[in-house]
Amino acid sequence: MKDSQIIEKLNQSLLSAKSALDAVTKWTQLLAEKNDIELDTIKKKAQNLTGFDIEGDSDEKIVEGIFDGQNMIGPDKTQYPVPANYASKSKLVEGDTLKLTIQPNGSFVFKQIELIPRKMTTGKLILEGNQYKVLCTDKTYSVLYASVTFFKGSVGDNVTIIIPEDEKASWGAIENIIPSLTPTEAK
Repeated sequence: MKDSQIIEKLNQSLLSAKSALDAVTKWTQLLAEKNDIELDTIKKKAQNLTGFDIEGDSDEKIVEGIFDGQNMIGPDKTQYPVPANYASKSKLVEGDTLKLTIQPNGSFVFKQIELIPRKMTTGKLILEGNQYKVLCTDKTYSVLYASVTFFKGSVGDNVTIIIPEDEKASWGAIENIIPSLTPTEAK
């Protein structure tokens, strides 16, 4: 079994465990109400026994997945759009593990929970169609438009990007942009 398959199985197990804890929490609340027992007392006892806090906010849904350069791919292959500003600021790299909390009101809250081994490389910023890319010595990596605008990049600038250590990626995260100098600025 491949490491990625093992990780997917572990993520599924974690989701299953979370679902079981949510069910226990709901049953505990129902029994406490039925028997007129104060829920705080039960929560304290459960926390002392298990080390876990029974939060009772089971309306939240938590999904873990892998960042693909633009989206988080969940264990069931569902794509969850990651805000480009968050991906840019957090310097997410293709292959990083994310946790998504879907709030009861439907809003998404992402958190970077595991970083893939990474390295830096440099190249020139280019534009192919409407997609910014960084042309490195041996490969071209797509980069987020939000990152280019945040760093005020222009086509032809030298760019430092972060990529997976094994280089098996189509996307890079911009670390920095070094503007190219015009001939008059270079003097």
